[in-house]
Amino acid sequence: MSRRLTSALIAAFCLAVSASPASAAVAGAEDSAASSARLRGGPLQLALNGLTGAKAVSAIAEVRDGDQRWRGTTGVTDLVGQAPVRGDGRFRIGSVTKTFVATTVLQLVGEHRLGLEDPVSSHLPGLVPNGQNITVRQLLNQRTGLFDATNEGTDVFPDLNDPAVFRTWLAQGGLNRTFTARRLVTASVSHAPYFAPGTQWGYSNTNFDVLGLIIEQVTGHPYGQEVGRRILRPLGMTKTTLPGRSTTIPGPHAHSYWTTVDGAGTGNVKKTDVDVTDQNPSWAGAAGEIISTTDDLIRFQQALLNGKLLRPAEQREMTTMLETVPGSHDIDYGMGLARVQLSCTTVLGHNGGTFGFTTQLWGTADRQVALSYTPRGDDAEQTAQNEAGNKFLDAVFCGTR
Repeated sequence: MSRRLTSALIAAFCLAVSASPASAAVAGAEDSAASSARLRGGPLQLALNGLTGAKAVSAIAEVRDGDQRWRGTTGVTDLVGQAPVRGDGRFRIGSVTKTFVATTVLQLVGEHRLGLEDPVSSHLPGLVPNGQNITVRQLLNQRTGLFDATNEGTDVFPDLNDPAVFRTWLAQGGLNRTFTARRLVTASVSHAPYFAPGTQWGYSNTNFDVLGLIIEQVTGHPYGQEVGRRILRPLGMTKTTLPGRSTTIPGPHAHSYWTTVDGAGTGNVKKTDVDVTDQNPSWAGAAGEIISTTDDLIRFQQALLNGKLLRPAEQREMTTMLETVPGSHDIDYGMGLARVQLSCTTVLGHNGGTFGFTTQLWGTADRQVALSYTPRGDDAEQTAQNEAGNKFLDAVFCGTR
């Protein structure tokens, strides 16, 4: 599967790691002393090292289990200086941004300023074809069928898996272009929808670009301002930012890379790691622009899963899960929040991918994990890194076997 910019959950997860009934029972029966011992890091560090063992440049992770905390790192900040990566570093969280946006929308619903059954056309008339038949609920549930211009070959991005095209695009300032949400939505709706609204599930960044615009229309403020006022400041998330058009990551951070592969399928393959750390994230917007840290993300996850950000009615809406694949519950999706089946339990959260960063944020009311890593390599190598990341998550919640 070709690399995509903002991770679709179906593409990113194969988390149903097989486990014998006995091993699952042991994991589920783990007492607090065993949990504390495990969070001292041995097995978790070994599992985290699997990411750099699979050729990721770096990985940082943080786990909270009640009042216990573990933080681990592996790899280097960049491929030039080779300094060890810092555990307090910042990173682009990609589609984990969607959970922040969904929380903001559901707060507005709880304040009766917005309705889940409101059609898009009632807030953004004329922007989305068939908007009278697409609801806020369907946007949040990823059930609109709207085309995704940031994950397809369009005028937003060229074929990034073609090394010659990528180099030309980069030389022409591709990473520094500015997009508005309206431009992204317009680029998307110029293509036919994938399916009729409400008939299927289909991950599309366009849904959250539209939600960002609805927040602005309802409140009179950019969606990022509302996220800051409603979530970041109340939770003390001082290291989380919405960069807008700014190309830099503030504070300590790992460098991110995009690997070009020349000569694929021949006996003369050349791989080149291109530093893409500095980039204008306006293309991601409300679908994936936020920069954060593991500490801040877990602070958000704890508050969300423990019902501190939403009223009970809206909390139930967010966590009411729908099938993403008919007949399978390995991955279900609520409202900007997914439920994933691990080998011993299910967890709630979201993943995210952007140029050179992959983020996982998952948890239960009692235990949360935030993981960020900087992948590189061809499709097969990045698949191996994703699998190593999934094994780390399974180690956190189910124990190593």
